Amino acid sequence: MTNLTKHEGRLYLRQVDQPGGNMASTFNLYDAKTRLSELVDRAAAGEEIVIAKNGKPLAKLGPLPAEKPNRSPGGWEGAVWIADDFDAPFPDDILRAFEGTIDADGDDGGQRS
Repeated sequence: MTNLTKHEGRLYLRQVDQPGGNMASTFNLYDAKTRLSELVDRAAAGEEIVIAKNGKPLAKLGPLPAEKPNRSPGGWEGAVWIADDFDAPFPDDILRAFEGTIDADGDDGGQRS
């Protein structure tokens, strides 16, 4: 669903059926070029702006996602414990299980590598 909005003597198409209830203002390319600074400010404030040429939407101008905070290493220091043998080789029975050489009853079926 759309409706028309009149602003400064010009008609603008406004879309009202967007998911989430967000309304996007649509501007033709000529108007968008002449009002780019204003449209960027509106987009930075959270509004979605659609730019169309000959009535066909071509681009969407919107706010950038919020910046992620800088990460600082060492946040888990003292809260996580890693065993001394963490990277030690697996015992033979576990290694054979990963390699698929152990059958259903848990032995190697008489086969040894």
